[in-house]
Amino acid sequence: MANTFKAKIIASNKVFYDGLAQSLTIPYIDGGGMAFLAHHENSVVTIDTGEMKLVTDSGEKIEAFISDGFLEFFDNEATMLCVSVELPEEIDARRAQEAKERAEEELRQKMSQIDYYTTKANLSRAMERIKVKNRHQI
Repeated sequence: MANTFKAKIIASNKVFYDGLAQSLTIPYIDGGGMAFLAHHENSVVTIDTGEMKLVTDSGEKIEAFISDGFLEFFDNEATMLCVSVELPEEIDARRAQEAKERAEEELRQKMSQIDYYTTKANLSRAMERIKVKNRHQI
């Protein structure tokens, strides 16, 4: 198809998707999203934690939580590498809420600067998981 591109989404523990796509939208470091369509200019971008949206060549819409990584778009092929990819039904809401509460409690404690930023990242991931799970509950 002329309006599709090859997409491969790889998490640290699995290949999440490998096939043709009409569009791919990722959370971008500026707090917004960045969309890729067929014949997008060649680029490499960082991925922020948040919700990814993929429309396959058949029109199926796949939405998932993704965590930090990067995406390379080259010669009408998108290759995305990230720490984790989870469908909304795979997210354990209780575990995400516990992680959020744990990170919030840790932020109340005195800590080194590196521990502070690590804890802030943990809190951000937990909050994004909760947001994705809540957005897709039936």
